[in-house]
Amino acid sequence: MESQTQVPKKRGRKPKPKDDDHQHQHQQSGAGAGGGSGVKMREVKKAQQHTIDEKYTQWKSLVPVLYDWLANHNLVWPSLSCRWGPQLEQATYKNRQRLYLSEQTDGSVPNTLVIANCEVVKPRVAAAEHISQFNEEARSPFVKKYKTIIHPGEVNRIRELPQNTKIVATHTDSPDVLIWDVEAQPNRHAVLGATNSRPDLILTGHQDNAEFALAMCPTEPFVLSGGKDKSVVLWSIQDYISGGSVVKQNAKPGEGTDKSADGPAIGPRGVYNGHEDTVEDVTFCPSSAQEFCSVGDDSCLILWDARIGTSPAVKVEKAHDADLHCVDWNPHDNNFILTGSADNSVRMFDRRNLTSNGIGSPIHKFEGHKAAVLCVQWSPDKSSVFGSSAEDGLLNIWDYEKVGKKVERAARTPNSPPGLFFQHAGHRDKVVDFHWNASDPWTIVSVSDDCETTGGGGTLQIWRMSDLIYRPEDEVLAELEKFKSHVVACTSDLEKKV
Repeated sequence: MESQTQVPKKRGRKPKPKDDDHQHQHQQSGAGAGGGSGVKMREVKKAQQHTIDEKYTQWKSLVPVLYDWLANHNLVWPSLSCRWGPQLEQATYKNRQRLYLSEQTDGSVPNTLVIANCEVVKPRVAAAEHISQFNEEARSPFVKKYKTIIHPGEVNRIRELPQNTKIVATHTDSPDVLIWDVEAQPNRHAVLGATNSRPDLILTGHQDNAEFALAMCPTEPFVLSGGKDKSVVLWSIQDYISGGSVVKQNAKPGEGTDKSADGPAIGPRGVYNGHEDTVEDVTFCPSSAQEFCSVGDDSCLILWDARIGTSPAVKVEKAHDADLHCVDWNPHDNNFILTGSADNSVRMFDRRNLTSNGIGSPIHKFEGHKAAVLCVQWSPDKSSVFGSSAEDGLLNIWDYEKVGKKVERAARTPNSPPGLFFQHAGHRDKVVDFHWNASDPWTIVSVSDDCETTGGGGTLQIWRMSDLIYRPEDEVLAELEKFKSHVVACTSDLEKKV
C-alpha cells in the first residue's frame, strides 16, 4: 500500500500498463476464481469501444453542418495541457498564432514543452467538404512545431502570463513551479540523454508535489499554485525582477542538469492553508490580484483574500459530492464561479451567497457529463457561456441564460440537460484540457488522451462551431430567409435559361 501512495495521481490519464508477470498472475487468478472475469472485462471494453466508434462516426458525418472550421492533429505523444499564445499576424483568410502544448513520453525520449505555430482559418472561409475530410492518423497542416524545450519531468499544466504572453509557467511532478521565456529559450532536439532546458525562473515554496493547480493573475504578474501539501502558494514575478526575495542565482538560461530544474529562484509572497487534502485547481479573481479561490480533493471551494491574511476568507464545505478537479472565475462578472468535479457535474456559485447552513449552495448544477469533469472555462466572448470537458470524451458548451427558458424545439432533444447548447464529440477518450481563443472569437483548442483509439499519442483539435448555433435566433432566421430567397431566385433564373 505504501508504494501506491507515492504514485502521483494523474487526472485524465490512463494508468501505466502493468508488467507482463503481474498481468499473467492477474489473469491466472481471474481464471482460477472460475469467473472468467478477464473475458468479461474484454467484452465490456469491446462494447464500450463499439459505442464510442458509433458515436464518433455519427459526429463526423455532422461536421460540415455543425462547424465553421475544424482541424484535427494526431499527436506523437499525449499532451496533458494546451494553451493559446499570442497572435503573430493577421491575413485575409487566416491568422497565425502561437500554441503551447506538451509531450508526455514513455522515457525513450525526454518530456518536452512544445511551442507551435497555428494557422487559424477565419470565420466562413473553410469549405464544408474540406473540414470533414480529415485523416485521424495524420498531422494537421495548420499546426507546425516551432520550438522544443526539454522539460525536467512531464508537463502537467501550462499557463501563460497575461502581461507578457511569451512567459509561461509549467507544473511537473515536483514542488516547484517553472517559469519559461519561450522566445528566449533555445530550440532543443529531444533525443535520449539530452540535458534538460534550464528554466528562466523557479518558484519555490511548496512542501510536496504541486502537479495541477496553476494560475496567472490577469492584473499583476502574480502566479498561484496548489499542491499535495494542501496549501495554496502565491508569488510575484516582480520580486525576481526587482531582486526582492531571490533565494539563489545561477545564470545561463538554456541547458540545465539531467536530474532537476536549476536556475534563479524566488520564494513566495504568501502560503495559504485551509484545505484538508490535495489542492487540484486555483484561479484569480479577474479584477483583483489579492483575491483568489481554490478547490481540492476535500470537496471544498475556498475563497482567499491576501489583504486579510493567510486563512480562508470563505470556506465552502461540500461544494460537490466528490473531489473537485477544476475552478474558473467569470471574467465578465466577478460574482460567478464555476467548479467541476469527479461527481460528473459542473456547479455555478454566486460569491454573494455561497453557502446555506455551512454547506455549498450553488445557483445551478449542470449535469450533462457521464464521467469526471476535468476542466471548466468561461468563454471570453459571451458572459453567460462556458465550456466543460470530461473523462467521457465530451466537451460541452453551456449558456446559463438558457436555463429555465422554454425552447419550442425541445421535443427534438428531450434528454438535453438545461443550459447545454453544443456538444463537441470529436475526441474518443478523456478530454484532458481545452482553451478558448481570446484572439479568435468562439475558437477552441482541445486535447484528448486517446492513444489506444487513434494509434497515436492523442488528439489535438482546433474548432469553431457554426455561428448559426450561437447567434441571436431572429438574426439567424433572417439570414436563412435571405438565403432561401437567393436560392429561389437562382432556381427561377436557371429555369428561364433552360
